[in-house]
Amino acid sequence: MTQDPLTLYKLIVLYMLNRVTFPLTKAQVGDFLLEKEYTNFLTLQQVFAELADADMVTAKSSRNRTYLMITEEGRSTLSYFENRIGDSIKAEIDSFFASHELEMRNEVSVLADYYKSVSGEYEAHLTAKEKDVTMVEITLSVPDEDTASAICFNWQKKNQDIYRYLTGQLF
Repeated sequence: MTQDPLTLYKLIVLYMLNRVTFPLTKAQVGDFLLEKEYTNFLTLQQVFAELADADMVTAKSSRNRTYLMITEEGRSTLSYFENRIGDSIKAEIDSFFASHELEMRNEVSVLADYYKSVSGEYEAHLTAKEKDVTMVEITLSVPDEDTASAICFNWQKKNQDIYRYLTGQLF
């Protein structure tokens, strides 16, 4: 029995999301599928859209990233059809996570976003999480968008140093 390639790609995405305890970005999932040359970028976007439309994944966008999480509907579907994913593909996914999971977890654990507040200033909202625990959450009001954007960019690089500084000063 041959299967529709889109169905296989959807099952791969669900399998990947089910393997981790943190959200993955579309880029992280795409890195695996595109690197292994399973599909192309446009087809992958179709897969993401169809999974979201079927309520098998939730997609939350923040700045230039879209975070994906598997839903209960997605888990249920995967449990019925996981056997359609070849063992070699599962082994590749497991190997991919073994070598990239820590950096992937760190990438989605440090969040930064900004928005224009009702007062006209910009607020940079910065968060660092470890597993499901928020380690630090900071909101800074700044006068302009460029400053807010720079704060968000620097938070990605300097959050551990800032966390250490804050705990050192407060404890």
